[in-house]
Amino acid sequence: MFQGTGSDVGKSLIVAGLARAFTLRGLRVRPFKPQNMSNNAAVTPDGGEIGRAQALQARAARVAPSVHMNPVLLKPQSEIGAQVIVQGRARGTAKAADYQKLKPSLMAAVLDSYQRLRNEADLVLVEGAGAASEINLRANDIANMGFSRAANVPVILIGDIDRGGVIASLVGTRTVLPQEDAAMIVGFLVNRFRGDPALFAAGMEEIAARTGWPALGLIPFFPDARRLPAEDALALDAPALPKPGAKIRIAVPLLPRIANFDDLDPLEAEPSVEVIRVRPGTPLPADAALVLLPGSKSTLADLADFRREGWDIDLLAHVRRGGRVLGLCGGYQMLGRSLADPEGVEGPPGSVPGLGLLDVETVLTGDKRLVAVIGMAGGVPFSGYEMHMGVTEGPGRARPFADIDGAGPEGAISADGRIIGTYAHGLFADDRQRAHWLAALGAAPSGLDYEAGVEATLDALAAHLERHVDLDRLLELAAG
Repeated sequence: MFQGTGSDVGKSLIVAGLARAFTLRGLRVRPFKPQNMSNNAAVTPDGGEIGRAQALQARAARVAPSVHMNPVLLKPQSEIGAQVIVQGRARGTAKAADYQKLKPSLMAAVLDSYQRLRNEADLVLVEGAGAASEINLRANDIANMGFSRAANVPVILIGDIDRGGVIASLVGTRTVLPQEDAAMIVGFLVNRFRGDPALFAAGMEEIAARTGWPALGLIPFFPDARRLPAEDALALDAPALPKPGAKIRIAVPLLPRIANFDDLDPLEAEPSVEVIRVRPGTPLPADAALVLLPGSKSTLADLADFRREGWDIDLLAHVRRGGRVLGLCGGYQMLGRSLADPEGVEGPPGSVPGLGLLDVETVLTGDKRLVAVIGMAGGVPFSGYEMHMGVTEGPGRARPFADIDGAGPEGAISADGRIIGTYAHGLFADDRQRAHWLAALGAAPSGLDYEAGVEATLDALAAHLERHVDLDRLLELAAG
């Protein structure tokens, strides 16, 4: 099990790289995260949803993702707290305090899923959540030491030197942990090192001396990590890379409850595209060729924030200038004439006017559609997935965006063809569909093979970890 001294220390990436490295050694590997909190989710072939990071880790292990790889997924919403997904299916919502009381009842599902993976694998790589040192949350814990001790899984602790204070974070974790928990830790890794490793040799020795844990690797910064789908919306805070050769700009307002933001990754990988992440307090850029409204975990609340920022006014000005708009999932719902949540699925029950750019109306319901889809859009084939609550109907549906195999017309297009809404995620990961969109926006397709790039990055990450982590020792520790 890999736990961290804090959030975003690189646990997800390290597990993905190790999954590929051990798979290349011929082992049957499965990733596992007992509890995840993320609005970046993936649909599994068995009809459920898990965190996007576990789907990437499954890909690294060259196996299909399963709901058992992430048995508890928390998806933050608005005032009602978070939606609780158990073994791929929504079980309801809970505020933070209520969820703490709910956790003991979830341990059985967590251990059941873990055992299923153990039965089919040579090696299970377990990822913790948040910080191992959160002793205030230790009671009833299912994500870190609570799981480790219940399942008798040894722990590797990861510290991030890039953020500073890595010696204190690792030694401090040892200091605050109860002895029984600290005894589960069998080694540590220091991640994201920059510079000459010899300069931190004394630091590694000092951590080992003060904690009693052996050093298992000093991992240099891996710059190509940005080429892989991120788990946490914290990744959106990273500065965008400059693109002096970009031909078109795509503006994406960063809504507070943004979901499935990996839809942006293939666009950001295109050399001719500059994706502008529009942060609160900043207007939508006037020179954007396309404004993309992303998915949302709480559409009514995010629509209210969209209006508070004045982005609705900016968007209408963009349309008057002849600009294009694409709404994905929650963004599609916002583009309609009205949006209703009569059952209080995402927050307080209510109904609000939409942005009025598509002649459709959406009613949210408790049923969630989770399905992989293939079809045609604009005469071009694509594959993707749907993950949404709500039904969208209206005259605008007479001009559908796509035709889905086995499901028929999907989405809506405005009469002038410049406003599009769809529930299909993953459009731009399909090279055919992305090339079609770039041509429509006036940029020559680059010929980028996005999925091949992800595979190459996973291979490079595996090689990176082979060089800097004692993988043989990890296997010995896993075997007990």
